[in-house]
Amino acid sequence: MDTRIDKLADVLVNYSVSVRPKDKVLIQGGAIAEPLLKAILIKVIQAGGFPLTLVSLPDADEILYSYGSDEQLSHIPEPMKLVMETYDASISLMSALNTKGLSNVPPEKMVISSRARKDIMAKVMQRASTGEFRWVGTLYPTNAYAQDAEMSLAEYEDFVFNACLPDIDDPVGYWKKFSAWQQKIVDLFAGKEKVHVIGPDIDLKLNIAGRRFINCDGKNNMPDGEVFTGPVEDSVEGHVRFSYPTTFQGRRVDGVHLWFEKGRVVRATADKNEEFLLSTIDTDEGSHYVGEFAIGTNKGITRATGNTL
Repeated sequence: MDTRIDKLADVLVNYSVSVRPKDKVLIQGGAIAEPLLKAILIKVIQAGGFPLTLVSLPDADEILYSYGSDEQLSHIPEPMKLVMETYDASISLMSALNTKGLSNVPPEKMVISSRARKDIMAKVMQRASTGEFRWVGTLYPTNAYAQDAEMSLAEYEDFVFNACLPDIDDPVGYWKKFSAWQQKIVDLFAGKEKVHVIGPDIDLKLNIAGRRFINCDGKNNMPDGEVFTGPVEDSVEGHVRFSYPTTFQGRRVDGVHLWFEKGRVVRATADKNEEFLLSTIDTDEGSHYVGEFAIGTNKGITRATGNTL
């Protein structure tokens, strides 16, 4: 087994969610991620946790969207609700075999599914904000992700592991030091009120008065490395165009251009999959507003790969 898999499992279990004896821990991912799933399972057991491992089948989401009724799409299984409401930690692996598998699903079906998960996600975020629930998401390198990044699988594995494990000899120690370094950036924003971002594709103003920046240091995402805040909801003014693609719910959206007035998206266009972009913005009233303003700091991520994480 690639020794980097064991190192990554150590970071996820003993740093990101810091599993303690008797912690109930959900471990979930696709079958192709078996090496990392097993390594995480071993680390959770060694830490004294009580693991629950859920392994998903390839194309399961595609099957549900293809055959499911609106009622079935909006159903949240009771066991999953119980886990999210009572477990101590969750480790989730992205491991797609085909990132375009949902490309032909009608956007309105995805909206139904997203709306149905709103309450459970709010509960998860509430529990996480108090420290009652710890979670982390990571990515297991697959050919699908490598193809999106226009790399070979070996190149993509190196890219991902280098971003997660800059110091392969002491990855946990690295992220602890990184956290302290990044806190200095967070501190720079303390007491500031206004942000104005200007560039070839952006002229955006927003208010951050009274808002706290968060030190993203590998506790929720891996790889990680950013500082972010939620701007004052009605403050965002101007426009931004993204020169790199974004993939969301299996859809790749290129050339996104957004215009804001009083915090709200008043116009949106895209060079590809514009209909999906518009339907996603229309999920609910809140989705018309900016949720995060962030600055990336992970020096190992040197290029866009079509994957948000």
